[in-house]
Amino acid sequence: MKVHMRKLIASLFTAALFITEFAHAQPAGKIFRIGFLDSSTSSGMAVLIDAFQQELRKLGWIEGKNFTIEYRFAENKGPERLTELAADLVRLKVDLIVVSGVTAALVAKKATTTIPIVMATSADPVGAGLIASLARPGGNVTGLTGLAPDLGTKRLEILKDAVPKLSRVGLLRPPGDSTIADVQLKEIRPAAVALKLKLEEIDTQLDAKGLESAFQTAKQKQVGAISMLQTRIFYGERKRFVELAGKYRFPAIYPQKEYADAGGLMSYGADYEDLYRRAAGYVDKILKGAKPGDLPVQQATKFEFIVNLKAAKEIGLTIPVRVLERANQVIK
Repeated sequence: MKVHMRKLIASLFTAALFITEFAHAQPAGKIFRIGFLDSSTSSGMAVLIDAFQQELRKLGWIEGKNFTIEYRFAENKGPERLTELAADLVRLKVDLIVVSGVTAALVAKKATTTIPIVMATSADPVGAGLIASLARPGGNVTGLTGLAPDLGTKRLEILKDAVPKLSRVGLLRPPGDSTIADVQLKEIRPAAVALKLKLEEIDTQLDAKGLESAFQTAKQKQVGAISMLQTRIFYGERKRFVELAGKYRFPAIYPQKEYADAGGLMSYGADYEDLYRRAAGYVDKILKGAKPGDLPVQQATKFEFIVNLKAAKEIGLTIPVRVLERANQVIK
């Protein structure tokens, strides 16, 4: 009799634990509020936001029913504006903040040490001081990294192969000092030397006059091709970059496929739509009770090299067959 009673008590205890865990995973009637912080523009981010939202729906999250999103875009106005927007999200007591890029992540981390922060993209989050390690980030920050420093080197190699007799490359970079720029330049500068390429670093303001001036400077410096640092603020203005590269007839390689989709010559980088879908998975886990510091930061696993032959034809460039054979997609 005592044995049966002990089994019954054990079964009831197990059932109670299950019910408690389930209730904790899905709080009845609770509508979570997610903050979304980005340094660029809402229009420039539309494709990636759509990928993020689609994945949330697949995971059972229905906007307006069990979650809402507070979007905050700095419109390329710099860290000061990001700081204001991050403070606003903290005042709203959001349950979680999704960020794009290292700058937004650093600003969000400074604004709160308690609200979970999910990086949809980041470059070297350990080096930037955002996390302790990829395996055990600790604190309130986790998410994904797009390996931007390593990929900048690869883009230079592709340019060297694609443009005959290339000796001088214009590297567009955001003005002033920034963590994201420094991290990438540490890799790109020695890579350029190894490839016997002269690197002309050009500070690029994002207003219409500043963008035009950057390409005029590249022309004056007689560069044979254009590359750029990978940064959120450039991504939001990708159509304008592509237009100016065509206007000045520069072969150019970009960090994400959306540049090639917008008419750019070549792109090589992580699949950012995939990163934003995976970021939704982090959001799902954290809202169900996981601690961000216990969730390892994952690296990009999908990379894409795209060549746009329409753009090549417009500037009179013949892409070597050996380069085309390496492409994941050729736009004709």
